[in-house]
This record gives sequence, structure tokens and C-alpha cells, in this order.
Amino acid sequence: MNFLVSQGNLIAAKADAIIVNLFAEVRAPDGATGAVDLALNGQIQTLITNSDITGKLGEVTVLYPTGGQVAAKRVIVVGLGSALTFDLAAVRTAAAKSVAKARELGCETVATIVHGAGIGNLDVQAATEALVEGMLLGEYKSDLYKATRKSSPLTTVKIIEFDANKIDAIDAGVRFGAAQGRATNVTRDLVNQPPNICTPTYLAEQATALAENSNLSIEILEARDLMEARMGAFLGVTQGSSEPPKLIILRHTPENIPADTKPIVIVGKGITFDTGGYTLKTGAGMLTMKSDMAGAGTVFGVMQAISELDLQVPVIGLLPTCENMVSSHSYRPSDVLRASNDKTIEIVSTDAEGRLILADTLVYAQRFAPRFMIDLATLTGAAVVALGQGQSAALFGTNTQLIHNLQAAAEASGERVWHMPLYPEYSEYMRRSPVADLRNSCNDRFAGLGTSAAFLKEFVGKVPWAHLDIAPVAWLPGGKAVKPLGPTGATGYGVRLLVHYLRNLI
Repeated sequence: MNFLVSQGNLIAAKADAIIVNLFAEVRAPDGATGAVDLALNGQIQTLITNSDITGKLGEVTVLYPTGGQVAAKRVIVVGLGSALTFDLAAVRTAAAKSVAKARELGCETVATIVHGAGIGNLDVQAATEALVEGMLLGEYKSDLYKATRKSSPLTTVKIIEFDANKIDAIDAGVRFGAAQGRATNVTRDLVNQPPNICTPTYLAEQATALAENSNLSIEILEARDLMEARMGAFLGVTQGSSEPPKLIILRHTPENIPADTKPIVIVGKGITFDTGGYTLKTGAGMLTMKSDMAGAGTVFGVMQAISELDLQVPVIGLLPTCENMVSSHSYRPSDVLRASNDKTIEIVSTDAEGRLILADTLVYAQRFAPRFMIDLATLTGAAVVALGQGQSAALFGTNTQLIHNLQAAAEASGERVWHMPLYPEYSEYMRRSPVADLRNSCNDRFAGLGTSAAFLKEFVGKVPWAHLDIAPVAWLPGGKAVKPLGPTGATGYGVRLLVHYLRNLI
């Protein structure tokens, strides 16, 4: 989908459809919608008067112009909801709903105004970003392997603005919104891939292709490298699989910054399929476990976006990836593994594997002398119980400023986080092993979320660190999707959140 920005009159735009909007309280259309209504001889006003159109958020109405005053074939009117609660999330929703309808109608080209940039009183660049993101996210389809899969007919979106003074801000909004939206959809594609395709080797190949087509550099650590680094926790998880593990390292190093600038390190859990090991999951619980690499998928998307935008902040993305399978070689409950910082770990549950590969990777990350470390992982079902399916990621951390900045980025991006406590008692739970320094599970269903973060904290050293448990928001099953920003399945959560965070560091 290409975005073209121009100054002009929406009524004159040549397109298969033009898109205007309506607030719920409006009884007489104004602005661009009012101008289009006048050209339609009052069709929109008639629908409002007869309560056939209400302006409810996401409501879509299609009109067909006659008389030749409107150059487009169709007019799509999308509801913005109440002006009292209108925000950037509403812009994304309206954009997603309208572009989904345009795709359904077979439109190749649409023209739109920036919702909220006029009487909505939103910042023009931010509103444009939200518009573009909403369109890209709403247009996404997850039918990767369907024989009837068809590419979208929609190729061009024309963003029309009457006020020439707003064009520069709209151009900037398109640049950021398109990079963030496209990267989110790339993450969705990775997470939606079936596990027989998306193996650690596949992720490494995709990362290599990304590096070759961008300004990123790449290094891939193989099993022998993990052995040399003494990553016993990581290797313990992967030993039951015939698929070799990979630790993928992507670097974004801007040219115009001081050489001694400390990088931000982001780490994403990459379990490409999780059976639970000998602590076997149920059949239903295993069905969506191809999504257990969503953290790594998010890091991939973030690195693509910041490379495209050439953000002037050094970032290192670490993608530890392997399978957690059952075989005669698999690690077992009661095994003791030694991590690369020499801490020993008693295995209480082989289904608490993500924290093991993250532990060694967080230790490894400290060699880059990072300014901050952030990890993302579909780590616990306890996070879903605590926060609800599709609502928010759980945020833990050791640095007040880092937590505050991530909360601000969540507000700007619409990808919510909720700050959770790291009480000392959680760490005490994890140290109650009779045979090792730590246990990998507290074996207490009432403390599963906090203790998982406390376990990771044992491996971050003195580096300021934040942990995002994205299990509630990385994958949404049928009937529970946060509509209308895309179908069920992978959400691509975290890409826009972290890109906003990194942008604000500049």
C-alpha cells in the first residue's frame, strides 16, 4: 500500500472511493464532510436526520455519487465516536474500518482526509501516523497458506489536505506510520507462520535477508557458540529437539553518533514451538504454541522499522530461538542446569522454558555495556489471568525512568502496558530450591507472574532493565480479537510501542 500526500480538495480527488468522517454528536456535517455532503445534495444530512447514520466509532456507510460533482466512484463515511472521548486510538479504528470496507469493495485507490487533524484538535503528525497505522493494520490478512488467498486490490491511498501549512507534518506522519505499520505486519506474518516453516533456521534466514536489505548488521551464534559461552540454561531447553538453536544478533549502528554511545538492547523470546516438554501442555494449550516466538518476532519488526527510519540511537536486537520438544534427549523435571553467570537452576517445570533461554541471553547482552535492556516474552498464562486477553502487557522493571518512558510510549502508540511490582518476596520464592541457586518455577499458581519476572531479574546484573510479558496481547484467538485493527491470530504487539520508545530517546 503506497501513501501519497497532496494539497487540494477531496471532492476533486480521482479514486475508487473517498473517505470522510462523522462524530456521533453531529447533527449537521461540517468541514470536509460538510463539503462532500453539499456535493452529494445532502445525502449525508438525510441519513443523519433519519438516524440511518449515527457516527458511532467504526460505523461505515457507503454512498454512490451522482451528478458528477464528486470525482470518486464512492463516498465512505466512517464514524469517529464521541468527540468527548476522541483520541488517536479512535483514528486507528476509523482508518482500519474504512480501509477494510474499501478492500471488500475491490477499491484499488482511495483518498482520505486525516481524521482528527481538523475539528478533532489532534496533533497533525500524530493523527496522520495513527491514520496510516490503522489502514495498514486493518488491511492485513492472515491467510498465508490458503489456496484461495488473494492479494489486496488496494494499492494507493491518497491523503488530501486543504491547508498547505499542514503538508510537512502529514508527510512526517506518513513516514513514521508506514514504517511502524509495515513492521508490525511483518511481525504478524512471522508469528502466524506454521511451526514446520518457522523454525530457528527460518528465523535466522529471514534476519539475514533483512540485514542484507538494510543498514543492519547480523551475527548468528550456533549451538557450538552457545556451548563456548556456557549457556547451559539455553542449551538445556533445546536439547530435546533435532532443530538446532540460534542466537540471532541484529545491530543498528547510526553513523552520526559518538562511537561510545551506549546501545539499547532488546531481547525477544523465540520458542518456535512449545510442547511444554515433559511438563506436557494439553492438546488445546499446545494449539497456538507456534506463537511462543512472538517476542523474537517483535524484535525483528522493531529492527526493521528503526532501520527504515534510520533512528539516531544504537540498538542491538537479540533473538534467542529454539524449540521445546519431547524426546529421549529432553531436559526433565528435577534436572539442574548451570546458566552462563554460573547460577544453577533446578527444573521444576519444563514448561517454564522461555525464562531459561532469556536468562542466558540477558547475561550475554551485558557484554554490549547497554544503557538499558528490555525483553519481551509470551512468558506466562498468569499474565493473561491477571490482565485479560487482549488488554495489556505486564511491565516489570528496575529503573523508574525506563518504566516511565515505556508507559509514555504505550500511551502514544496505543499498545498498553500495566506496571506490576517486583516484590523481594518473589525472588525469595525462586531461591527456595534445596539443590540449586534457583528454581525455574515457584510451583505456586498464585504467584506465577511476579516470580517469573523475579527469576529474570537474577540475570540482568546492574543494567537498568524492563520486562514485558506479552502473553495477553501477542496472540488473540477467535472471538477475542481487538477489532478492527486486524484479524484473529498474531497482533504484532510491541513493535509500535518500542519504536515510539526509541524515537523519544533521540
